[in-house]
Amino acid sequence: MSWAYLCLAIAFEVSGTTCMKLSQGFTRLGPTVGMVIFYSLSFSMLTLVLKKMEVSVAYAVWSGLGTSLIAIIGIVWFREPATILKLFSLGLIVAGVVGLNLGGSHH
Repeated sequence: MSWAYLCLAIAFEVSGTTCMKLSQGFTRLGPTVGMVIFYSLSFSMLTLVLKKMEVSVAYAVWSGLGTSLIAIIGIVWFREPATILKLFSLGLIVAGVVGLNLGGSHH
């Protein structure tokens, strides 16, 4: 169940960050409210995850995959440049998350 909560935490965090961009510096009410709600849900799910999962693995997966997904959303939706260095760096983030996950103890 921890992995399901972690996936939800990542999805809510990515939604919150996307709303942050759409809020245009807190000048748009809908995305600003969405940001607060999504971040609250994300931290709530992450708190549940930490009851059963090591913090190093949980946080690495949450932050690393969240960062990667937001970068992809930035490239696809917000038309940010997809440079070779950016794509290579995203690959390194994913590799680091996998490495931490493989190196964690399993309960």
